[in-house]
Amino acid sequence: MKRLPQFAFLLLAGWLNLPTMTAQQSISPMVDTMADSRTQALYRNLHGLQGKGIMFGHQDDLAYGIGWKEAKLRSDVADVSGSFPAVYGWELSKLGKQSSNIDTVDFGKMRKWIQAGYEMGGMITICWHLDNPVSGGDAWDNTPAVPAILPGGELHSWYQGQLDLIAEFMLSLEGGSPKAHIPVVFRPFHEQSGGWFWWGTGHRSPEQYQQLWRFTVEYLRDTKGVHNLLYAYSPDVVNSKEQYLMDYPGDAYVDVLGLDDYADFRPGGTPERLTERLRMLGEIAMERGKLFALTETGFELIPQHDWWTASLLRHIEADPIASRISWMLVWRNGRPDHYYAPFPGHPSAADFIKFRDSPSVLFVEELPDLYK
Repeated sequence: MKRLPQFAFLLLAGWLNLPTMTAQQSISPMVDTMADSRTQALYRNLHGLQGKGIMFGHQDDLAYGIGWKEAKLRSDVADVSGSFPAVYGWELSKLGKQSSNIDTVDFGKMRKWIQAGYEMGGMITICWHLDNPVSGGDAWDNTPAVPAILPGGELHSWYQGQLDLIAEFMLSLEGGSPKAHIPVVFRPFHEQSGGWFWWGTGHRSPEQYQQLWRFTVEYLRDTKGVHNLLYAYSPDVVNSKEQYLMDYPGDAYVDVLGLDDYADFRPGGTPERLTERLRMLGEIAMERGKLFALTETGFELIPQHDWWTASLLRHIEADPIASRISWMLVWRNGRPDHYYAPFPGHPSAADFIKFRDSPSVLFVEELPDLYK
């Protein structure tokens, strides 16, 4: 395992003396005022961690990697760097329809991996690529469907059934000593500023998206009694604050302002735009007392050998507001032609170790106790 940098020792030593928040950095009330104690602690500690380090995350990190699947506590990230991620991303498509999600992750085993990540001290975040309720197609089927699942819609009861499954899953996540529900950052209906999902722009009105979001939160929180969730709102790339807030359901329904940004790293993209977008995101978040994060990003196949430090980290650190994001999560290592984190022998592995050693980046062993 890596040696903790001086930054981490200072962070841990000073944890009980968090700096006083300025008016701009005041903490907004949680969406769930009845959240359990560990979820409240996570929320407060994430606020306290802002500006002290950015947690690194990886989707499906413990489930599989390049050349392996379902090994005992294995991770491509750890195989390369000696350190496990601070954030573990998972996904709940096909829940209740089949035994595994669209990325072949078995839901029963997912619970155990979530527990393992949590008990290492990491944070769990979950997204949801819900199948199209009207057509029966997948999340990428753009048949308009949002009006059908809103209150009064012909498929509203069907949607309630889907939320029942989500609630059951979230409440089945337990860990720690004594055992308690594992806190989760839930990120439903993400990337809605694009048009590739049925809940995206062009397939419903902003008002319908807002209504769907509010109903989802209220049903899980108030009807089903799920009190271990923080809620993250995560559009894809946007070019203005107005565009970012177009579908925003309101401060009372969002804990984390997220951004999913792959576009700025693709061929023809402009990484400098990531800096601008994260600064914009941070300004919106600070005005509202919200957490903010780079909820998905990455460069598929990582063709640039020094991408981790010369591109990703460089463009986050380039601005003092952008560098206050709580975490960044790269997508999954699904197969040899679809991966976003290095693995042993990858050309970017040496640079990834430099990235891990940066005082700005936190892996799981560098975290304070997020749940106290």
